[in-house]
Amino acid sequence: MATLLNLSDSNRSVLSDQSVSSRISNRSLRIAEKERRKNEADDPFVLALKYFSEVEAGTPVIGNDELENHLVQVENVAFSKGLSPEALSVMLEFAMSLRMGSSPCARVLKCLLPASVVPQEAVVRAVVWLTVGKIPISTQVLFVKWVLTVFDMIDAKDKLRAIYGFIFSFVTNENLCPFICHLLYLLTRKESVRVFRVRKLLELQAKMGRQPYLLHLLSLYKVFCPELVTLSIPSRMRSGFKNHISPWKSALIGVQKRNGLQIASSISLAFAVKDKTASRKRKHGHLELPALSAVTNKEPQAAQDSSRKLVPLVQIQSFTQLLENMHRIELPAQMGSLLGSSLALQYLDCVQDESALLRLNFWLGYALHEEFLFCSDGGANKDPEEALQFLNRLLSAQHFLQEGFPSSDAFLYKFLNVWDGSLLRPQILGLLSNIPVIPSSQIGTLLFEPLMQLFFTSSLFFKCGLIECLNHMLLKWLTWHSVYALEDDLDISLNSHTSVNITLSGFKDSVMELVHFVGRLASVGLQLEGCHALLLSFILDFYETVCDTFLKFGLPLVVMPPPGVFYPAFFATDPVNVDRLAFIMHRYKVNLTSAKSQEKVTEAFHISRQTFREFNSYQVFMVNCLWNSNMCYPETDALLSEELLEKSGVPQYRTCFDLIHHPALMSYALDFHQKCWPGRKDIDLNSIKQSKPWSWYLEYLFTQGFEGLKDFLQNNISRRVMAGDATQMHEFDSAQKKTQPLVS
Repeated sequence: MATLLNLSDSNRSVLSDQSVSSRISNRSLRIAEKERRKNEADDPFVLALKYFSEVEAGTPVIGNDELENHLVQVENVAFSKGLSPEALSVMLEFAMSLRMGSSPCARVLKCLLPASVVPQEAVVRAVVWLTVGKIPISTQVLFVKWVLTVFDMIDAKDKLRAIYGFIFSFVTNENLCPFICHLLYLLTRKESVRVFRVRKLLELQAKMGRQPYLLHLLSLYKVFCPELVTLSIPSRMRSGFKNHISPWKSALIGVQKRNGLQIASSISLAFAVKDKTASRKRKHGHLELPALSAVTNKEPQAAQDSSRKLVPLVQIQSFTQLLENMHRIELPAQMGSLLGSSLALQYLDCVQDESALLRLNFWLGYALHEEFLFCSDGGANKDPEEALQFLNRLLSAQHFLQEGFPSSDAFLYKFLNVWDGSLLRPQILGLLSNIPVIPSSQIGTLLFEPLMQLFFTSSLFFKCGLIECLNHMLLKWLTWHSVYALEDDLDISLNSHTSVNITLSGFKDSVMELVHFVGRLASVGLQLEGCHALLLSFILDFYETVCDTFLKFGLPLVVMPPPGVFYPAFFATDPVNVDRLAFIMHRYKVNLTSAKSQEKVTEAFHISRQTFREFNSYQVFMVNCLWNSNMCYPETDALLSEELLEKSGVPQYRTCFDLIHHPALMSYALDFHQKCWPGRKDIDLNSIKQSKPWSWYLEYLFTQGFEGLKDFLQNNISRRVMAGDATQMHEFDSAQKKTQPLVS
């Protein structure tokens, strides 16, 4: 009992101490609140906000010193550290309600610089005021431009989308139309697309012409509801929404930097400051990707229906969480931040959210154009490290998605015309290799002309890099054909979000144009670089892809290399390149043989007879040189006169390019001769042509890794001759044996 009494006394003591502490704490809070209210009462900014919230309609403006003093106070705070959401609501309501007329309205709008976020309710009320009051049209335009500037800082968009139809009604105003179309573009969802809206936009287009801002909004409508928009949208349109001069751009960048916030970290990119001394000069340093952040800085409010609760993408930490919330993801404020997150890229790849992709393409296209094309002060040269990181991140995102972005393609078509071939070369060539199939009627202007000028005026290493880039481009085209080709039609675009429908014959024409273009580059490039082995290696890489287009990728097309590539490769002093040429010719024969048998089954299948003739000519030439020791075979298209060859002074010029005397294989013949006859002092390479040594020599060559030569010879020479029959080898020098050509 005594113990219980002691515990009771102890508890009462603790409760008493807690009560005293609570009273002291409450008193401190009251004192602090009282002090805060006293300070606020003396704060000129608070007094200014109170004035603007309580001022009566009809109060005169002219000669009103109180208005001027309060407005100056608001401007000072706005331009130094920005306005809070509550202050923004008060000032926006004052400006749009015209309580003191329209004269102070524009000045107030120009100082609406948010410190953090913009309340959606304030924006919605301001939009409603557009029709209630008699606001001048210039002020209406200024307000919509402000909304576009701070769009990504608005804390939510649901109520704005709820009045989509109300906003759409302003498209009939010619002055507002470009800006309203831009705002609608950002707010549009699939449920926003209606027949009457499409009809209205088409009527405006008939009245105003094919304006870019109307076309861009119609293109978005067509993405969501292609059955409603039958208008043909150009595949490559110039920017539809211009970077209009805005009074908030530089000030907003300064406020965000001073506050250390990331909400509008890419505003500096989307709204670059225009230098007064040069119309296209601007500071570089805005290529850093914005951080992945939620649309607002507020904690997400719990929705009544948990199934509809949006989950900010920034809160997703694993792929499992992404799958669980796939259809409840809230995209970040800045779409550029998606490029830096693998989970965000996985979301884009899985969901195929057209609106997200359009926003991302809009941001990316603007970034690339502003920072690389429209910068007259040297562009990425001023900060190459930042530009390098940006392009590497873009390339990484494209490789992750296994496709490019339409905005980067449009940028490249323009950038190639001003590129010097050295600035960020690996990154630009990497982006170039991701370009989707281009119609044959446009590929020359968009790609071939600028690339040809760069190729012939650049170094050997650029030539090698460009050939490798075009090889990767061709590989991606062929791979996507093999995956997506259909019987009658196919959609072969590398970018599935802006696909270009192209027929099989159209795709074949584009591939053929690309292969012929590389053939022309390779022929002239080998002459310019003296048949350099490195360049020849990259060229043969390309033709290793070309020779298997039918069997490996299912494309009924075979294109032979031009003589300017075939003969330099055959006469090369590098044994690796000679072996690779033999492998390529072997694969050509396998593909052509299969194609020829397919022609007999399918009437629509056809390989050009000229292709068979070119192959036969190359094959006969190689066999006669390597096997028959007769370089001057009469039917070859590289025939030199006997008189000219005799004047060269080369002994036994007919046998100079057989398997023994070929410059690329001579060292192997000498090594074999020494191993076969170690005691012989004089070297007689012709002794290798005897029956037994010849068979051993072939086995020796094949063990040295010449798999291409092995496949070519076994495919073109009979087994009896390959085995080294004595009678056949006795007549080796008579050059009577011929390969059987693949007649068409």
